[in-house]
Amino acid sequence: MRLAAPSLLLCLMLGAATGYTSSASAEDIYSKLDGSDAATVNDHVRRARRARDAGRWAEAHAAYRAAFEAADPASSTETLRTELAGELGLCDLELRKYRDAAEHLAWSLEQRDALPLELQLRFEAGKHKAAPHVGTLYLSIDPPDAEVLIDGKPISPPARTYRLFLDPGQHMVRARLAGHEEAFQLFDAQAGKATTISMQVPRAAPQAAISKDTATGAPEAKRSARGAQAWSVAPSSAASQLRVAGAIMAGATMVAGGGFLLWSAYTEDDLHDQATALRGADKNADRCVRPNAPRACSELRELQEQRDLLRQVGWVSLATGGALGALTLVSLIAGRTSSHSDGLRVVPTAGARSAGLMMVGAW
Repeated sequence: MRLAAPSLLLCLMLGAATGYTSSASAEDIYSKLDGSDAATVNDHVRRARRARDAGRWAEAHAAYRAAFEAADPASSTETLRTELAGELGLCDLELRKYRDAAEHLAWSLEQRDALPLELQLRFEAGKHKAAPHVGTLYLSIDPPDAEVLIDGKPISPPARTYRLFLDPGQHMVRARLAGHEEAFQLFDAQAGKATTISMQVPRAAPQAAISKDTATGAPEAKRSARGAQAWSVAPSSAASQLRVAGAIMAGATMVAGGGFLLWSAYTEDDLHDQATALRGADKNADRCVRPNAPRACSELRELQEQRDLLRQVGWVSLATGGALGALTLVSLIAGRTSSHSDGLRVVPTAGARSAGLMMVGAW
């Protein structure tokens, strides 16, 4: 009996030690943190699990997010953050935040080797449920250190290729880098489908080099430029105003010519009607050529002269308007294509019976 009490006490101590060891080994990966970080993450995880088991997905989502943010990458394990990201993605899926769910679950499954098989299967099933509700963008950027923005929001860190999950609809992807021109592209993300975009960020033109070459040009080029300024006396604004005035005058003249021709046609009809009426009233067809011709004959001659005059003025107006329009067009083309440095000047000319171009200069 004397040995029974110490033996019983020894058994109780061994049982307590065994129970403590079993309890400690049952703790999950969240207890691997040290100090206050471990307590903070464990508190968030316990609260998240209680809310998840009770179906309070918004509360579980907030708690898992807080745990993920509290798990500092410098002090936490890869398995810890990988599991937290996957659990957060499942909460996103229940809350119908499909884009966030796809991002969190995809990121977690990229480190699937750190996860137990059971969690891999759960996260993979959640990813398949979110995929039909989001569009996937496979984006490649050259050079890879360019900053990428989707709908104005930057994506970091810079990489050569990206896999991004987006809500269905129109999106704008931009890429920018110092010393390069900005590249952008608009695309339509479709649910359940993938889009592939390859963007090149071109290098900006060396403006400084161009300015330097211009400043250090040969003396002959400078003298040529001064010579061009000497004969180019009319400012471009005045030339533009003259071309506009010429176009207006050409249009107005041609419209007037058409009006005169139409008027002459009406006069022709009137002349024909009166001549027919006169021949019907007088059987002598040559009466208008006699000295005692009736007054109607003089009216016919006036109508005939009026018709001939209107027809002549109409055709002259059309020809003048066409010439003015052609000269205006040629002047515009010559003003855009002729180079001042060539010492060549194209001047439109017009006279009473001729129109053309005069080229002045040396070539």
